[in-house]
Amino acid sequence: MKETVIAELSTKDREKLDKGSFAFPEQEKEPLENASHARNAVARFSQVKDVTDEERDEAWKRIKTDAGKFDVEISEKDWREMGT
Repeated sequence: MKETVIAELSTKDREKLDKGSFAFPEQEKEPLENASHARNAVARFSQVKDVTDEERDEAWKRIKTDAGKFDVEISEKDWREMGT
């Protein structure tokens, strides 16, 4: 079984990211800088609080797009399939 390594961003590095680098840009939640971050964004998707369904729709689009760039497979077509 392949071990998943989660890339962590220091506070300093996180502050350097523009809002477009996050799945939830207004909340600056779930950075999408690499494959590990894309997988983590999917895993933590339902944990993001105080966002609208519209914000979730937009975040899901960003996650799917960036996951594709990093060859990360996501089986769900829509975030609603995750039971959030």
